[in-house]
Amino acid sequence: MKNASRSLRNASLPRWALLLTVSTVLVVGLELLGLPASLLIGPMVAAIVLAVSIGQGSLRVPRWPLLFGQALVGFMMARSITVDILQTMATDAPLFLAMILAVIAAAGLLGWLLTRWQVLPGTTAVWGSSPGAASAMVIMSEAYGADARLVAFMQYLRVVFVAVAASVVSRLWVAADGGEPPPLILFPPIDWPALAATVALTCLSAYCATRFRIPGGTIIVSLFTGSLLQGLGLLKIELPMWLLAISYALIGWSIGLRFTRGIIAHAARALPRVAGSILILMSLCGLMAYALHVFAGVDPLTAYLATSPGGADSVAIIAASSNVDVPFVMAMQTGRLLIILLTGPMLARFIARRSGLAENPV
Repeated sequence: MKNASRSLRNASLPRWALLLTVSTVLVVGLELLGLPASLLIGPMVAAIVLAVSIGQGSLRVPRWPLLFGQALVGFMMARSITVDILQTMATDAPLFLAMILAVIAAAGLLGWLLTRWQVLPGTTAVWGSSPGAASAMVIMSEAYGADARLVAFMQYLRVVFVAVAASVVSRLWVAADGGEPPPLILFPPIDWPALAATVALTCLSAYCATRFRIPGGTIIVSLFTGSLLQGLGLLKIELPMWLLAISYALIGWSIGLRFTRGIIAHAARALPRVAGSILILMSLCGLMAYALHVFAGVDPLTAYLATSPGGADSVAIIAASSNVDVPFVMAMQTGRLLIILLTGPMLARFIARRSGLAENPV
């Protein structure tokens, strides 16, 4: 038995090496093209290619490293929830709440229509249509019984659409050469005590979420733990890019290695309608941005970037290189992220009941 398991591990090593190599090449290529989420999309696409070529189940990401990577994403999101952003949200709370709920309602309606038309199985379309927190939605959707592979397909397709559209609008509006992603610095200077505390709390959050069987808890527990401790000044969330790259790769591989030819064929058939729903959502958000400009006096580019449905990291890069109200943009994006995390499961269950579907946490 020991010899058999050792032989299996030895046979897997070349495949892991191939997966790592292809992932690295794709990440570098996506970075050179300036496309968003390259650290996750590159490994995911590499894993899909390997799974389809060699066969699903030939490799599997170990459970605890994957849970650690998922919890780390929660701390990454917590890092963006600063006191300044919370103060900006509190100052114009009714306006922020109205815009955020309008975007979520529009996305929910489109998700419901895709579910009713059976474009994608179960409540996959609901999670995939959620306007923001792409990596969190992929992770949480699986905990609630949706197909994480197709949710990832919808979420990251929208991230690319939104990032490209926001970059084009910003360039046309200000005629600037901004909006380019900053260089990817894998090994920045590190605050080692802060990194040790962040890693320890990430491990603890992953353990607690698993121990108490909290659906989607690897994201929820780490997000709220990190936000609370950071807000109280008790924690500096230190996340060097090399550590985030590892967590993104683990998550991307976990999703991609479960793809099959059948899933890819299903995604290809659904592509026109999914792309259409993304364009409709982006158009609706554009109308909301216009209303924000007309009735609240927000400048048009700030309003457009603030209401863009997802891709918060890419929007932040574009906003920082444009003449816009950056705190307003990030407050709107962050507020929507928090509300989506809180309401996503309830919305999915509501639509599941309305559509006659069964959805239970797994």
